Amino acid sequence: MAISEPRILVAGCGALGSRIAVNLASDAVVFGLKRHTETLTRDILPVKADLLDPASLEGQLPPELDAVIYCLTPNSYDDAGYEAAFVTGLRNLIRTLTADGQSLNRLLFVSSSGVYHQDDDGWVDETSPTEPERFNGRRVLEGERTALDAPWPATVIRYSGIYGPTRQRFLQSVLTGRLNPPSPGPYTNRIHEDDAAAAAAHLVRRSLAGDRLEECYLGTDSDPVRIDEIVDWIRSQTDCRMPESQAQEGRRGGSKRLSNRRLRDSGFTFRYPDYRTGYGEMIRRL
Repeated sequence: MAISEPRILVAGCGALGSRIAVNLASDAVVFGLKRHTETLTRDILPVKADLLDPASLEGQLPPELDAVIYCLTPNSYDDAGYEAAFVTGLRNLIRTLTADGQSLNRLLFVSSSGVYHQDDDGWVDETSPTEPERFNGRRVLEGERTALDAPWPATVIRYSGIYGPTRQRFLQSVLTGRLNPPSPGPYTNRIHEDDAAAAAAHLVRRSLAGDRLEECYLGTDSDPVRIDEIVDWIRSQTDCRMPESQAQEGRRGGSKRLSNRRLRDSGFTFRYPDYRTGYGEMIRRL
């Protein structure tokens, strides 16, 4: 008897959610939930609904789901926007899934390393304290707790800064002279968008295969580095404009080094383990 493909819902198919959905579609039936489903690729089955409108969810969710990935981006970058995206929308989805009698193998919540407050250049992992000082980190942490309190096994993946061919803001800032950090600059952590999508898919596949997952993983590459070192390296690889007099220094999110050991120990292999492989490929494509 053939084993049926797992059924997975990606709630929030923006830039990252869509990549996760496409990654999983090679060996699963994947549904993509968003308000405007016209942008979904043909291998993702559309679910047209608004996570902030509970009525739009009623009767719309596919039955017999095996896993749900919650991956929402705020519509506005204020406290209300973060609360809506990371807390209210998730509560509405959990409430609807529960009313539908869904029995999930795994709920995966896409989170952020913004929940960390550390600013001392030290190492941080999944067991480190989370005491965010800003509203965005606090709302994301509230979303994590909401996911982990859901009636199914849940896992949180905290991503550091995501970059790649569709996220070139940092690279373009260096190329055009709009970024000129001090030396030594703060430590920065990042992950290529392909690895970010693959990591989420990897964890879901592991769970569906019956493997044990931790409640939290850090999604970041293997090379935390000071921001001025990345800028100097990019400048050494290609022509860049001289820094502007009003160039940004690029300090945000404290200075810490994030460890991805737990994710690597789960069996995940990075395609872009450091900034050189990721930005190097992007520079060659320019």
